[in-house]
Amino acid sequence: MQKKNNKDILENDIDGSIPEEQDGEVAPLIEDYEEYSQPEYDYTEQEEYSEPAPVREVPRKRKKKKKRKRSRLPGVIILTTFIFALSVCLSLVIIAFGRDMLGIGKSDSTHLIVIPEGATTVDISEILKDENIIKSPKCFQLFSRLRKSDASYIAGEHFVRPNMAYETIINELTTIDEVKQQDTVEVTFPEGCTIYDAANILEENGVCSANDFIFNFNAGGLGFEFENKLPNDTSLKFYRMEGYLFPDTYFFYENMEPEQVCQKIYLNFDNKMTPERYAKMESLGLSLDELVTFASVVQKEAANTDTMLYVASVFWNRLRNSADFPLLQSDPTSNYSEFVQRRMDVYDKTIVDSYDTYVSPGLPPGAICNPGIEAIDAVLENVESNYFYFIANIYTGQTYFSETLDEHETYQEMVENQVDEYIASSIAAEKEAEKNEET
Repeated sequence: MQKKNNKDILENDIDGSIPEEQDGEVAPLIEDYEEYSQPEYDYTEQEEYSEPAPVREVPRKRKKKKKRKRSRLPGVIILTTFIFALSVCLSLVIIAFGRDMLGIGKSDSTHLIVIPEGATTVDISEILKDENIIKSPKCFQLFSRLRKSDASYIAGEHFVRPNMAYETIINELTTIDEVKQQDTVEVTFPEGCTIYDAANILEENGVCSANDFIFNFNAGGLGFEFENKLPNDTSLKFYRMEGYLFPDTYFFYENMEPEQVCQKIYLNFDNKMTPERYAKMESLGLSLDELVTFASVVQKEAANTDTMLYVASVFWNRLRNSADFPLLQSDPTSNYSEFVQRRMDVYDKTIVDSYDTYVSPGLPPGAICNPGIEAIDAVLENVESNYFYFIANIYTGQTYFSETLDEHETYQEMVENQVDEYIASSIAAEKEAEKNEET
């Protein structure tokens, strides 16, 4: 079998078919066969080979990264929360000012406001703030300006309540009502009077009912500074506020509200108790109630203001030497104890005995009268002395002080003789006057 050369294999591969035989020969696949029979290229005959020039790499353009869009949701939530919180705060402020302006939810207790001559709206608003009538002086000033009331305020005493609206308060402070146009009633409470005595004086002058006054005065709670210093336990007291009715001359109106009467009296006591007096009181280790009780005993015991300092010194000495002098032994306390017993609806021996310093040690549980400022200052003065006894001649006003019991008993006998002589001379004078009338 004839052997096929490479050309034949190539041609067969190109065409993909088997050539036909003609007369024992292989038919050419392509006519111009010679074109495909060129000799192979001789690379060795070419010029010297040289390395191709390095291709310069063209720098790639960096792709810009797309910024990630931040979510606006957290910012929207924060802004919404802030606006909501601000709205709530503003609403609360507006509501608070609105409630204050309308007097909603505030106390209905009456307060006595004294407007001084020449006081401005700013001054008045601060007075109202200090008395807990209003909470915002600036708001009151603005309201007064809008109402054009700045020049209409009337100096003097006015009764207002925290639950009044600004409009009502301004009307009260700028007008003279019918009560203020009535004739005033001048009332004087003497030093050493009791609440019971004062109540009867008020009723006799047509100011208010005695029973209504006693109830309101002892109820207290009128918002004065001194009330914050009162004891919580008053179970042994007969009249809770005995001692706080400051003896003085007052001007009331007929048929006044008892609460308003009490306001005027409370205000006077509050003004008398200055910071200096409170400072002395605290330095002596006294409470306000002890001071007033102590002063009430001095007021009843002293024949006059000149002897109050030494009467107070006697009781100071006994209190500080309780081992030797366990009892104060004050006659006026025994008298008040009897008064309490007569006024009681249901007898309570514990209360009655607690007022009697011949029975119970120390000071009574409360005042036995309403002392004047001289008696209060006598206690605060705390004069040093060696006296532990005294006796007074109630007819002459003379008081005799003693350091020892023997000396005291000598003075006691002398005073008793003086009293007997005074009574005898008084009886003789009355008989002589009767004879003169007959003739």
